[in-house]
Amino acid sequence: MKGNLYVLSAPAGGGKTTIANKLLEELPFLRRIVTYTTRNPRPGEKNGIDYIFKTKEEFEKLIEEDAFLEHAIVHGHYYGTPKKEVFELLDQGFDVLLIIDVQGMRQVKNKYPETIGIFILPPSWDELMERMKKRGDSEEDIKRRLETAKKEIPAWKEYDYVVINDDLEKAKNKIKCIIISNRQRTDKFDFSLIKDEKLKKLMQNS
Repeated sequence: MKGNLYVLSAPAGGGKTTIANKLLEELPFLRRIVTYTTRNPRPGEKNGIDYIFKTKEEFEKLIEEDAFLEHAIVHGHYYGTPKKEVFELLDQGFDVLLIIDVQGMRQVKNKYPETIGIFILPPSWDELMERMKKRGDSEEDIKRRLETAKKEIPAWKEYDYVVINDDLEKAKNKIKCIIISNRQRTDKFDFSLIKDEKLKKLMQNS
C-alpha cells in the first residue's frame, strides 16, 4: 500500500508544529520530512533533526538539480522539501507529513495532485496575536507574520480539510482522525491484512 502525502499549514502561531509533533509521537506509520533552509539555526535547533541547514549557494545548486518537491523564499530565506525522501517513504507505505506554507502547498499539489491538505485556523485574530507574543516574537516579527497571515488565511478553501485550533488536544485529535480514516479508503486497502484465502479471493473477484 502506498502512503498518503499530507500538507499541514497554518499562520505563524497557529500551532502546526506542536500538533505535528504530537501526531508523529502517536502514529507509528507517519513520518515527517526534514526541510532544507538557508536561515541560521535558532538556539536548540539541530541540523538534520529540526532542519537541514544549507548555504545559499548549496541550496541554489539543489534547485538547479530539481531536488525539491517545493521550495520558496520566506522572510528572506530559502526553504525546500527534498523530493527523493518523500517518494521513498510513500513507496514504503508510510504516510508523509509536510509542515509548509500556502505557496509550498500549491507547488506540491501541482506536482503531486493526490496530496491531502489540512489547514489549521486560529479561533480568532486576537488569539493569533497573543500566541505570537507568548512565543517571544519581536514586535517587528509579529507585524511581518500578521501581514503574511492576512494573505494565507483566505487560502483555506484550497485545502481538503480545515481544523480550528481552539483547543490543542481537540485539534490534534481531529487531524489524527483524518489521517487514520484516509488509510481505510478502499483504494488504499492492503490485501496482506487478509489471511483467509477464501475471503481474499472473494474480495478480489471483480
